[in-house]
Amino acid sequence: MTIWAIVPVKPLRRGKSRLAGMLTEDQRTHLNRYLLEHILTVLNKVPEIEHTLVVSRDPTALALTRSMGGRTVLEGGAPQFNTALKRATAVAIAHGAHAVLILPADLPLITAADVKKLLARGKTPPAVVIAPDRRKDGTNGLLVNPAGLIDYEYGPESSLRHAERGAQAGARVEVVPSKNIGLDLDLPEDLELVGGLKGLKLE
Repeated sequence: MTIWAIVPVKPLRRGKSRLAGMLTEDQRTHLNRYLLEHILTVLNKVPEIEHTLVVSRDPTALALTRSMGGRTVLEGGAPQFNTALKRATAVAIAHGAHAVLILPADLPLITAADVKKLLARGKTPPAVVIAPDRRKDGTNGLLVNPAGLIDYEYGPESSLRHAERGAQAGARVEVVPSKNIGLDLDLPEDLELVGGLKGLKLE
């Protein structure tokens, strides 16, 4: 089975706007670059992942991805998260992907072992495997096998909606809570949980 990872990435200088009260624009840019490098490094350590595809409107993020061996899709038009992921999935399928794993870039604790655990739960299609965020609301990890089986429903309560989509498609739906995948850096309290920039060795 050929598995592609898809990582959506906001512009490095504009991402993490909700951390603006804690971090300067340069600090946020540095943090976003670090997080992208981290997720790419982790995915490069997972032999089951055939290719990693980053979708972004930021040329700097796309160039960084290519320098680390990843593939890229330039997001065009008005920013629309689910549409961008649908387009990236179509690219992956066109190049032979049987399944796709969607991961955000901002998972500072994720490891190769965490990724392998998700992949193992979705080996047999049809399957939709969901790793919720720590608030059990959003979707921080989503394995869809076969690729394109469901439409993406990112936004409020997306983990529930992805489970519903999977059930409607006749897939086996598995929800896999993960402390590491569940922590995404979105709010000041999330950054505090990893000890701030110092905890990430960024200062």
